[in-house]
Amino acid sequence: FERIQLREMTVLKSGEKREPFDRDKITRSMQVALRKRPVTAEQIDRAVNSIVRQIETEGEAEVTTKHIGEFVMQSLIQLDMVGFIRYASVYQDFDKPEDFQQFVKEISKLKVTKDK
Repeated sequence: FERIQLREMTVLKSGEKREPFDRDKITRSMQVALRKRPVTAEQIDRAVNSIVRQIETEGEAEVTTKHIGEFVMQSLIQLDMVGFIRYASVYQDFDKPEDFQQFVKEISKLKVTKDK
């Protein structure tokens, strides 16, 4: 089915390259991160809708990939921790196993604090 986009948005990528905003890219990246995880297509779609609404609400004609990535990470941490770590490993460009270890330690501290 069709979706209404409130205004034309442009994504500012690294290296100053610009391209039209494409919500399907957000959906695909979340689907990859959540592959074989207990998250339904409907949950992903709701999360993507929320992300797009947040971006549109800001009222800017341009949005950076970094900003989009931050919204995706916020959604993923609520949906599934493994999917969140998968996405973060690409988004934050982990190079070595120690990067994962450090990231998981930081997330574990947040989760413990959040649970209290």
